[in-house]
Amino acid sequence: MTLVEALAPRRANSTVWWIYQVVAVLTGSLLIALSAQISFRLPFSPVPITGQTFGVLLIAALLGRIRGTAAVMTYLGEGICGLPVFAGGACGAFHLLGPTGGFLVSFIPAAFLVGFLAELGWDRSYIFSGLAMLIGSLVVLTMGATWLSLFVGWNNAWQMGFFPFIIGDVVKISAAIFVLPSLRRLIR
Repeated sequence: MTLVEALAPRRANSTVWWIYQVVAVLTGSLLIALSAQISFRLPFSPVPITGQTFGVLLIAALLGRIRGTAAVMTYLGEGICGLPVFAGGACGAFHLLGPTGGFLVSFIPAAFLVGFLAELGWDRSYIFSGLAMLIGSLVVLTMGATWLSLFVGWNNAWQMGFFPFIIGDVVKISAAIFVLPSLRRLIR
């Protein structure tokens, strides 16, 4: 059970409980959208360095597998519907079909996996939180690079969509594991 679940109103059929769930998911999608606006283009890759991974991993660890995944799916839905929530204020369904689409879609299984590990208690220590988020990040990078290979070829995809992002993801994971306890305290 995540902290958010422990703090949620107890009665599963109450209106307050449902409102709490919706607010948690919408707030999570908002954090992901805000983190996506931190975006830097690389001259050799169609994939920008963004804060999205930070947002996805942090929200998944905080909200758990169901609400974390729902927050990611809400975020993707917002972008598909035309809200400027993707990297650099981009939007539209065509982003899921373009070179960065694999990265965007990969946020769903990454959030589920990190949220699941958090529910198993991995979010209670810096080491296990970092490991869970590293696994989630590898899901994002692997799925993203695999999709990117359809546009730039298999070997180029790893050079353009995997290896250049490892150091940045380690930095984002480090930030997320240190922000996670503060967000827990804020929720209390």
